[in-house]
Amino acid sequence: MLLLAFFSFLVALVSVLWVRRQFKRHAAHYPANMPQRFHHGSVPRVGGMGVGLGWLVGLWLIPVLPLLGRNVGVPLNWAEALGYTAVAGIVLGVGVYEDVSQRVPVRWRLALSLLAGVLAVALLGAQVPRLGIPSVDAVLAHWPLVGMALAVLAIAGLPHAFNLIDGYNGLAGAVTVLIALALAHVSIQVGDRQLAALSLCLAAATLGFLVWNYPSGLVFAGDGGAYLWGAVVAVISILLVQRHPEVSPWFALLLLLYPVWETVFSSYRRWARGRSAGAADALHLHQLVYRRLVRAILEPDEAAALLARNNRTAPYLVSLATFSIVPAVLFWQSTWVLMAFCLLFVVGYVGLYLMIVRFKTPAWLRR
Repeated sequence: MLLLAFFSFLVALVSVLWVRRQFKRHAAHYPANMPQRFHHGSVPRVGGMGVGLGWLVGLWLIPVLPLLGRNVGVPLNWAEALGYTAVAGIVLGVGVYEDVSQRVPVRWRLALSLLAGVLAVALLGAQVPRLGIPSVDAVLAHWPLVGMALAVLAIAGLPHAFNLIDGYNGLAGAVTVLIALALAHVSIQVGDRQLAALSLCLAAATLGFLVWNYPSGLVFAGDGGAYLWGAVVAVISILLVQRHPEVSPWFALLLLLYPVWETVFSSYRRWARGRSAGAADALHLHQLVYRRLVRAILEPDEAAALLARNNRTAPYLVSLATFSIVPAVLFWQSTWVLMAFCLLFVVGYVGLYLMIVRFKTPAWLRR
């Protein structure tokens, strides 16, 4: 598995640099007045192409290497490899096309994300078998179509949740690496080498991207990278819970709670203000941290100041994400403990958000 991860890292490292050079001039066409923009200059946001290529190389080496006399000890047949490729390819393709053209309507991105979820159900047999609540589990056992529908919604929604937290250098990438390593750890604990290998390859490919993204900010992941991260993580999480009854479904929820709750809370916040739930704004938690917690940086030019301030934002949010990831890894079998940590994280998130909005942040957070 380490060999697969090494190739994923190496391919992503080289290909991200290549696509950055190819699309450097194209980046000048990106709008400069978007509320999510917190950098100076034109930066290509096609890094997701390199991450996707790195992960797919790791994926396809699993069935190919045995043909070359190298047994990697990971069970993955050609049909499964095609299934994973189809799911990842759809979300990556629509994300990259949006990054390049800026002309893909939201409804089409959502429709293709739903199609990726349908393919995961049809080709990989993905479905949500239980939620750890007896009455709900009885319904899921009696009506498997409900579990399939939940899987489609999860696989379609998580890419957009990852896209929502992809705002600053290193943020979404670092969160993805931690989540992927957590999935690999639990997969190894239950003896699922296939899911462990796919998780490690995703972490490795993302690390190859982060070499160029953090702290230098030479390239962004874009919609393609965020959609790929979300779809792959969603499929692996669902299959892990589905294949292994000892893994609590609340492990997956707590593990992914930072991007999921960011999406839910942002939609509620916009609705409460009378705006569309999908409208872009600059009031996400990471944007508030950037403006109100990260101290001003004194640099001789504006670009250097923005870059330095941008880089100081991600550690705050990655630290926040660990408050859901670490308990999920420690208590992946204990449903009620995981539920309690989910509630604790939500309360802590809302409390932190309100403190920042009301300018009542503790001094130690502003240092």
